[in-house]
Amino acid sequence: MRCPACAHLDDKVVDSRQSDDGEAIRRRRECLACGSRFTTFERLELVPMVVVKRSGDRVPFEQQKITEGIAAAAKGRPIDEETILLTAAAIAEELRLVGPDLTSEQVGFAVLEHLRELDHVAYMRFASVYKGFDDAADFQREITLLTKATEPKRHDSRA
Repeated sequence: MRCPACAHLDDKVVDSRQSDDGEAIRRRRECLACGSRFTTFERLELVPMVVVKRSGDRVPFEQQKITEGIAAAAKGRPIDEETILLTAAAIAEELRLVGPDLTSEQVGFAVLEHLRELDHVAYMRFASVYKGFDDAADFQREITLLTKATEPKRHDSRA
């Protein structure tokens, strides 16, 4: 690291600490030539994610779109803004583990899985738009899938 006081390239690290909730490392350095002290920050460089649409178009991944989709589905529901933001961040983090190239289907299904756990009405609203429901039968089919996946298994007490 180049010293800001004398431009010398040799220094030593005097102190290292986590910063920004673990998102960065703060390093206190001392120039070996002039003794000047200065601070540097080290951050992880994230590989940008790309979403491949059904049409084949490639667009940059935007977490804000997930936030807006969840907010629209949750409108009027007892879900606060912080929960929406945390859910969108969790989805983005899960998708980051998949890799830099995502399909729009992967993104949509990740949102649906989180909404299934968060709020069934918001789930149905999102599913109706995402899956392009045309009539009441589509809603009925999705409700059946939703209740099958979420109802606890009942055991027959006579067995």
